[in-house]
Amino acid sequence: MSEFNEMVRALKATLDQLEQKEIKSQSDFQSRVTSNNAASTPVKSMDFAAVSQKYIDFTYENPTIYHVVSHFSGKLEDNGFTYLSEKKTWSDLKPGRYYTARNGSSLIAFVVGPDWTAKRGVGAIGSHIDALTVALKPNSTKSKVDGYELLGVANYAGTLSDSWWDRDLGVGGRLLIRKDGKLVTQLVDSSPNPIAHIPTLAPHFGTPAVGPFNKETQAVPVIGYSSEDDEPPTEEEKSAPLYGKHSLNVLRYVAKLGGVKVSDIYQTDLQLYDVQKGSFGGLNKEFIYSPRIDDRICSYAAIEALVDAANGGELPDDGFSLVGLFDHEEIGSATRTGIKGGLVESTVARVLASEYYASATPVEEDIRLAYANTIILSADVSHLLNPNFSSVYLEHHKPLPNTGLALALDPNGHMATDSTGVALAEELARINGDKLQYFQIRNDSRSGGTIGPSISLQTGARTIDLGIPQLSMHSIRAATGARDLGLGIKFFTGFFINWRTVYDTYSDL
Repeated sequence: MSEFNEMVRALKATLDQLEQKEIKSQSDFQSRVTSNNAASTPVKSMDFAAVSQKYIDFTYENPTIYHVVSHFSGKLEDNGFTYLSEKKTWSDLKPGRYYTARNGSSLIAFVVGPDWTAKRGVGAIGSHIDALTVALKPNSTKSKVDGYELLGVANYAGTLSDSWWDRDLGVGGRLLIRKDGKLVTQLVDSSPNPIAHIPTLAPHFGTPAVGPFNKETQAVPVIGYSSEDDEPPTEEEKSAPLYGKHSLNVLRYVAKLGGVKVSDIYQTDLQLYDVQKGSFGGLNKEFIYSPRIDDRICSYAAIEALVDAANGGELPDDGFSLVGLFDHEEIGSATRTGIKGGLVESTVARVLASEYYASATPVEEDIRLAYANTIILSADVSHLLNPNFSSVYLEHHKPLPNTGLALALDPNGHMATDSTGVALAEELARINGDKLQYFQIRNDSRSGGTIGPSISLQTGARTIDLGIPQLSMHSIRAATGARDLGLGIKFFTGFFINWRTVYDTYSDL
């Protein structure tokens, strides 16, 4: 019996040693991914409902792209970020928090540490902040029809579809006005008041009510009615730069919104949008119903993550963390404010050329070195499974709500994600306690696109396409899970904290 007891004790001792080795092995790996002040413990839990409510408020209060950039600029400044004008030198840039903007419709925010060098690369999240909208034409005047006042508009990225009819549409954007001798912008929006409505034709009229419909002649917003003549223009209004290019009623209305005179307005960037505020939905409030989810939601999550990581002191001293938000993704990105406009490349190059970060190596070589060591997340919404059309989704690639971000994959280059990127994203999710889903289009369907392939082509940086999944993409109103925004913020925060040390464990791939 004593021999048997000795054998049991010896076996127990052996098992204890093996367990300690396993714990040490796991600890050694965790220590490799937590250097430079980066903690690879899961990001703290959050109040998902409160986070989603803030987003609902944000998208209601900032209906156009110009409002969105203004909002994020204010948030960044409130959290210690300093504005850098593209029109001024950045040569004296020091470690810290910064942001820059272009045309009021694209923005880059970044945090660069005191020990950062080009070989540490950039951890970047890129998204787009343009949403499907309807823009006023350069000359939006239209002849009245039996007293109805109409508005000349142009569709942006395929709008004026059926989902835009019979909606309460507000007007907003920016006015270019002269103030103190300079041309400046003034943001305006009519919320909560709708000013336009595109009426459907009742089915009682038969075939003409069925469609298809002509977007130029049958999808025209109605903005008023009067059987009387309009109030005549004043002499000052007749001299206004935009007199005759827009209805005087429209000019007076937006001038009042902006607190200026009609004669002060030199030009406009005005859009129509759904004024109805988003809300929680579902029997247990498990959804968000909202306009402009594509793609204000990934942009919002990325900025929140960068600010949270910076304020938590969790960004590494040798890190360069960046968020880029861009216009015109929905129409191909080939503008100065789109991803192809080079704002990311310009930002990285100017940081490397600054006196603090300049090295003995030519800046062109440092730029190439930086991108070779960079990871970019191309964050764009993906498709939730629509239960009414399950058969059109690829088997095993059907993202569900309130579960996690969806990796976007496509073997034909419409998405930038490669196998190494998938492995990296999965490891980051594991460390952070997140779950990732997969989306790929069927062989008999057409894939959409993102900024991912463009930015990876322009920089050579490894790029991973992923995003928050949603229902009803490209409709005037869409839906996503009530927890999905919070899950996106959580993953993005973990990315900024952990990406570099995890990627350091990869060979030269």
